Amino acid sequence: MRKMFLLVIAATLTISGNAQFLNKLKGAVSGNQPATTSSSSQSKSSSSASTSAAKPAAASGKIYYVCIATGSARGDGTKASPLKDIQKAIDNAVDGDVIRIAQGNYLGNLDRGWIEMTNKYVSFEGGWNDDFTERNPMKYVTKIQPSQAQVGTIGRGLFLIESTDNRANGQIIIDGLCFDLGFLLTYAPANDDPRNGWPEGCETGRVMPVGNPPNPSIRLIGGKVAGKLIIRNCVFTNASFYAIIMTNAGGDWEIYNNVFVGNLYASVEINGGLNQSTNAHQSTVDFHHNTVLFSWARTKEMEDMGYGYRFRNGADHNVHHNIFGCSNLGALDGAWDDSTLPKENRKICSAYDNLFFMNKGDIIIPGTSGGNWLYVPAKRFDEVELLTKYENNRELSADSKLKDKIIQPYLKGFASLKVMSTESYDPNSAANMYREAHGLNKQGTSTTRVSMFGNRYNFDEAVKLFGAEPGYGAQEPK
Repeated sequence: MRKMFLLVIAATLTISGNAQFLNKLKGAVSGNQPATTSSSSQSKSSSSASTSAAKPAAASGKIYYVCIATGSARGDGTKASPLKDIQKAIDNAVDGDVIRIAQGNYLGNLDRGWIEMTNKYVSFEGGWNDDFTERNPMKYVTKIQPSQAQVGTIGRGLFLIESTDNRANGQIIIDGLCFDLGFLLTYAPANDDPRNGWPEGCETGRVMPVGNPPNPSIRLIGGKVAGKLIIRNCVFTNASFYAIIMTNAGGDWEIYNNVFVGNLYASVEINGGLNQSTNAHQSTVDFHHNTVLFSWARTKEMEDMGYGYRFRNGADHNVHHNIFGCSNLGALDGAWDDSTLPKENRKICSAYDNLFFMNKGDIIIPGTSGGNWLYVPAKRFDEVELLTKYENNRELSADSKLKDKIIQPYLKGFASLKVMSTESYDPNSAANMYREAHGLNKQGTSTTRVSMFGNRYNFDEAVKLFGAEPGYGAQEPK
């Protein structure tokens, strides 16, 4: 007996104006849709992120210079004698120091594939040219982009931070660093074999399973920080286990003007790390002016995960002026329950002035019975009790030029995404008759085919998403 189940995800995504967006997409892919500017109401919503995002961090301590092209392992970290390794600069630095990093690909000590910082409050500025006379994070790209050569030496993340000893005065700024796992992970071949999940025109087939060989679970930034943390002007692509997953152990955090594309599990998850009975509202996250696209589920079966931003317990979350598109499950995850706490100690969450498109749900929340999620569109955020502030969330305009900046075969592939499951069970097969004779349960088989899942998104194309939508999402650093 065979059963065939076919789920066309594009149909579930076509809500709240997405049908109009997809019609426009067809014209854009065929070259017939002209690019137009955003509506004036959207253009008026820009904030300081578009005017001050690339300003260098104020240094209260020493400035270290790192350049992979001109530096050396024995340099003293000055502009005249830069280091070539970010990790060496971290090891030498103390609280309040700033590490300025020139363009290039930095892979840590002896190219192991990752860097770490423990109990230090040091800031990082990428995007400098080789002689440190000009800074432009989009032109002089500073990245951590390991390859298959690092599979045997890479850690649990590309940048791991554990700094919890200076909550009162500590500050860490990560500015203009880019993180990509697209050349370390293993993908199915780019051909039309139905097992490979390859939309024509994409550079790889689907990502192979994560968690065991061939692909390890690797976050792009992870760890625990007490104090102030700022992450800005960064690019996060092709993570196998979250782009950012961190614990806020008390402090005001700001994550803004970043691009997230093609990450598995979720793009951003910030947990609170303090006891909420005694330290409620001491951990805050302001997440704004970010472009968050193609947040993929945990596995190719797409049964769980696939979030843009998660409202985790223990922290207050302020989410605004972002673009969330093409999330496998929910752009925002509002499913975390902290109702056992007194009302005054529960997390405070806001989501306002955001743009959404082609998400299965713009926010997901638990249903009242039956165990299913509620997939809530942006226009109904006023009905979500979790949200304290909820105004002006809406679908991305069908005339937005953002779609012209997205890799067209990738976007087209997601718009027509299919998951096909085949189950086969023959109770009278030789194998099952043998199992029955020995008192064992009979078995069947199940096969899942997907038209696309976690395919590599080209890093260089992701950088071009800065400034795609005036006033919303990541703006061009100034």
